[in-house]
Amino acid sequence: MPHAPRFLIAAALAAALPLSASAADYVQAAGSSLAFAGKYQGEVFSGTFPGFRTTFAFDPADLSGARLAVTIPIATATTRNDDYDGEMRGPSFFDAARFAQATYTATRFRDLGEGRYAADGELELRGVRKPVTLTFTWTPGARPLLSGNATVRRLDFGVGGGEWADTGTIPDEIAVATRVYLRPAD
Repeated sequence: MPHAPRFLIAAALAAALPLSASAADYVQAAGSSLAFAGKYQGEVFSGTFPGFRTTFAFDPADLSGARLAVTIPIATATTRNDDYDGEMRGPSFFDAARFAQATYTATRFRDLGEGRYAADGELELRGVRKPVTLTFTWTPGARPLLSGNATVRRLDFGVGGGEWADTGTIPDEIAVATRVYLRPAD
């Protein structure tokens, strides 16, 4: 019977281990950025959303449990140009007084190969919810990094309606880029 205790210990350890790897839970860490860029009358403009918050569950070996949630406070949007910012936060564009935040939520992930992934999710902006795909790279380690890009069709969300709906003045497609540094969730 000298082998029985080892067997019991091994069986107990095996029962305690999960059968498959599970996604690690992360929250956003300092140094992260969420930016946007487009053109206005042919001139490039860019801006950021300070104060956005991200939660992320991810295991590249098992994408079935992956999920991404981003909350974006609209009133923080800035191009660092007072004229642009006032108009952008106003009723014709983001209408920050009525729609204080936007959200992006993804629960379907795809492996694109060579360390690239796609998060198929929904962006809710100005009370409109539409699909948006974020393509990203994942860098694991002591300070994991999600670095991604998406294209948002602003008119789908009523951003820049009325006189601003002219895509000759501002194209419909706005580029979004993010670099989210992460830390384990508490």
